[in-house]
Amino acid sequence: MAKDHNFPDPGAKASWPPLLPSEILRWEGRPAPRCYAFRQWRHALFGLFLTAVCSVWLWLGVQQAAEHSWPWLAWVPLPFLAYALWLAFGQLLAARLEWAKVAYAVTDRRILVQQGLFKPRVNTLDLERLTWFRLQPLGTELGTLRIHGEAGDPVLMLHCIEYPRRPAEFLETVIKTREQGARSKEQGFPEPRP
Repeated sequence: MAKDHNFPDPGAKASWPPLLPSEILRWEGRPAPRCYAFRQWRHALFGLFLTAVCSVWLWLGVQQAAEHSWPWLAWVPLPFLAYALWLAFGQLLAARLEWAKVAYAVTDRRILVQQGLFKPRVNTLDLERLTWFRLQPLGTELGTLRIHGEAGDPVLMLHCIEYPRRPAEFLETVIKTREQGARSKEQGFPEPRP
């Protein structure tokens, strides 16, 4: 039977080695592959346009270099053409290759984002420092979570996750619990438990 959700299997071995002792995994997921690879499609479209412009510039430069015996005219557009090709095709390929190393997790203490093309790195944000987040829907049951902490904390992006409401609901609960705890401290009541 196919697994149709992003909830961790309680009996499975932990897939997150950087978990702290007694830390409980609440949610884990990965980005949808096509969505993750093509999330910068506007840059790729601009790169195609820039590739055409730079190709014409290169062709004109080669013609002028041959006519005037100035070889540097043919070399000037090459870095621009290389950048245009990177925008059009390279960044899409790099994103697709990076996809295999991207994973997200929410525990009872932290949010973890693992990413990186050559050497995966893990960025974390303690739930105590979570201030707000924004869910940007990308389609039916697909979205990107942008998570903000207190000043100085990194902004975590969970790109192209399937069923984004599940981690968003948990984060909403954490924020509400934290706000209730702050209000009850002001009024002198004991802090509520999540």
